[in-house]
Amino acid sequence: MTTLSPIHLVEETGSTNADCAAAIRNGGGWPHGQWLVARRQTAGRGRQGREWFDGAGNFMGSTVVVPHEGDPPLASLSFVAALAVRDAAARVLDEGAELALKWPNDVLLDGGKLSGILLEMVRGQIVVGIGVNLARAPQLPDRKTAALADLVPPPPVEDFAASLAATFAHRLSNWRNGGLGATLRAFLAGSIHAQGAPLTVHDTDGSVLSGSFAGLDESDGALRLRLADGRERVIRAGDIS
Repeated sequence: MTTLSPIHLVEETGSTNADCAAAIRNGGGWPHGQWLVARRQTAGRGRQGREWFDGAGNFMGSTVVVPHEGDPPLASLSFVAALAVRDAAARVLDEGAELALKWPNDVLLDGGKLSGILLEMVRGQIVVGIGVNLARAPQLPDRKTAALADLVPPPPVEDFAASLAATFAHRLSNWRNGGLGATLRAFLAGSIHAQGAPLTVHDTDGSVLSGSFAGLDESDGALRLRLADGRERVIRAGDIS
């Protein structure tokens, strides 16, 4: 193992999330502020059980957040992670590149999905897993994808890891000390979502709802969908288009 504080870099593992979870379950825990980063994952996972693309030269890593008393809802760490990825990507890209955020935690580059974020609760702690397309992006049948290499020479994995660790620590501090409202406002300020814009929500149970964007619930970041009859639905999981 190569150690680049605060980065632990390994050549290959099954899943960095699974490794961090195992460290918690074994009683040793995972050091605060440390990231486990792999050059290759053989069993990476995305949201809703999707397989995560293992692209050589891409970023694949995880860290652990130990909750503090008074923290915002832990699921809202997905906004922290998305903002951190956007910030780290912006440091690499030239001015004029179109980075945007999409609920619940997508980072888009010129309209293509740049990253994947997965939160998992393990014994009261949150394992935050992040994958970012640095060198290449997967070809997906249902959505456009993007990589930093589409626009600029991709950064070395260890350099991007150090940058992401710094931006995540900054956004985590803001979330913890400034409250969820400030984090949600930062997310919306950089997002594709405009008040009243049409939205279609594909729920995790397979149902589809159409309406318009009515904002984010400041209690937990859930999406508010205004239906055609004026009623609002609160969406806490699903994909939107």
